[in-house]
Parts: sequence; structure tokens; C-alpha cells
Amino acid sequence: MLTLKVLSLLLSYPEAEMLEALDEMASVVEQENLLQENHKKSVLALIDSYRGVDLLNIQEQYVALFDRGRFLSLHIFEHVHGESRDRGQAMVNLLQMYEAHGFEMSTHELPDYIPLFLEFLSQQEQAEAVQLLHDAMPVLSLLGARLTERGSDFHVVFDALAGFAGEPEAFNEIRQQASTEGEDETLVNMDEIWEEEAVSFMGAGDACKSQSDAVSPITITPRDEYLKAQNRSF
Repeated sequence: MLTLKVLSLLLSYPEAEMLEALDEMASVVEQENLLQENHKKSVLALIDSYRGVDLLNIQEQYVALFDRGRFLSLHIFEHVHGESRDRGQAMVNLLQMYEAHGFEMSTHELPDYIPLFLEFLSQQEQAEAVQLLHDAMPVLSLLGARLTERGSDFHVVFDALAGFAGEPEAFNEIRQQASTEGEDETLVNMDEIWEEEAVSFMGAGDACKSQSDAVSPITITPRDEYLKAQNRSF
């Protein structure tokens, strides 16, 4: 499922190698035909939007969008657990799943980084990839809705993922939240955040504790708890 690899690249920090591979990326999306037709056209349009751009300019735009606050963080568990120990254990479980499938991380990113997660899914059987992706859709749909509210073309990637794996049960509530929430005040409150959440991934609980085979390593908290957590002020 190389289309998921293409979507991973589109959500990653832009590099010259990606700009050189635009034709190949478009060809994969066209020929593999994994996405719904309307989503496929939108993703192809996003790929085309990179043609002829200035690399430094789009890198600056990417950082301004994804790296200067929490609302659009591309780390799945940050939207569920913040920097708590629960997030650390969740990432340990996710890393164990990667290792069990023979997937080696060749990046410094944490296991819950969405482009890395999509790269992993691109190497799995479609049924398993759909199930794991659907487990993460409450977070992915919220990100897509927030990007739509901000008028960012990146929302088409998350729309395509929802079309592929299915929308979460709480989709309408998630979309309502994105349309009514205030500004991301992460940077304003950064000192206070660091004081309250001085917990690192490596310090998370019992790193040797394994997940149950019956529990998905990316299971999101129940809907009511999830929405309550997302509405808290950081």
C-alpha cells in the first residue's frame, strides 16, 4: 500500500528528495487506486501544489503550521495523554508492535509520529492497516477538522485517511469541537506547561510491561473522556 507511504511523505517535513519524487508519488496514487475517487483527486492536487515551489519557503510554512503549538501536533498520543506517563507507556506499546512486525525505525522521531505510523501501515496487510488506522481516527479526524478550519490544504490527507479507514463514531462531535474551540495558546503558556509536565518518554512507568494481545497499541480513550481531554486548556 504505497499510497500510505505517499501520504506519510506529504505530512513529513519537506525535503528536496520529496520534491524530486512528485511524479512518482502521483503515479502511485493514480495506479494503486487505494483512495476514494474524490480523495484521490484532492491528494493529487496537493502533490501538484509542490511543483515549482521554493523549498525554504514551504519548510517555513510547515514549521509554522505543525511545530508551533499542540493543536496540530503530528504526534498521536500528545492529543490524548499530553506529556503524562500514560503517553510514555502508550508509545512503549506502539514500539513493541513495530518490533513484533519487524519494522525498524530509521528516524529520531517518536513512535506516535503520524508520518512514521503511516509508513509502518504501508507495509502491512490492508485489513490490519485499516483496523489500526481506524483506531487512531478520533485524533486524525480532529487534526483534519482543525486544518480545514484553518484553510490548510493538508486537510485532504486526513480526509483521504478517513475515507480509507472509516470515520470515527464521534466524527460530528469532533468537527463541532474544531469549529468552536479557541486559539492554541501553547506558546503563550509554554513555561507553565513545562513545569506541570516534566515527564519524558524514557521515564514512563514500567517500560517492560507488555500490552495485551487483545488491545490495540493505539487505542484512543473512550469518546467522552477523549473530547473532555481535548477541551482542556493547556
